[in-house]
Amino acid sequence: MIRRQADLDGLDAVVLPGGESTTMVRLLDLNSLFEPLRERVTAGLPTLGTCAGAILLARTISEGRADQRGLGTLDISVRRNGYGRQIASCEAEIHLGRPSWTEPPSPTGAPFPAIFIRAPIIESAGPAVEVLATHEERPVLVRSAAMIATTFHPELSADTRIHELFLSLIPGSL
Repeated sequence: MIRRQADLDGLDAVVLPGGESTTMVRLLDLNSLFEPLRERVTAGLPTLGTCAGAILLARTISEGRADQRGLGTLDISVRRNGYGRQIASCEAEIHLGRPSWTEPPSPTGAPFPAIFIRAPIIESAGPAVEVLATHEERPVLVRSAAMIATTFHPELSADTRIHELFLSLIPGSL
């Protein structure tokens, strides 16, 4: 857990979890972590952002608070709660694209159980952003350099493929 700037020293990777994105930014600001974290992610620190973490990574955020901002390190535009409120949360089977995965960690073509909870929608992705999975014709899993973002919660599934992909970005982890 990162609570102060010294906790950023020597990190091999960081996971920006789901939760409340405006609260996450407020805590980063209160602990003087916003800029140091942005610098490390920009410099190539492997980063996995899930749901609110994806919002935090996004370059552009819509339907947030007037003062809402993100790290702006991933060239995506997101809309908070794009699929609806808590009652609209759902599970959907998605198919993972494999354009940059050299060895499939599980059977090819097996659907991934994606759990969406007050999920953001990725409205657009820049040219350097690779779309690895879609749901309802919208990107839900993207990658750019050492950053991966999901609009769903892969940690709530027993399927480890997305976490294995993230680990493959961390030198010496596999």
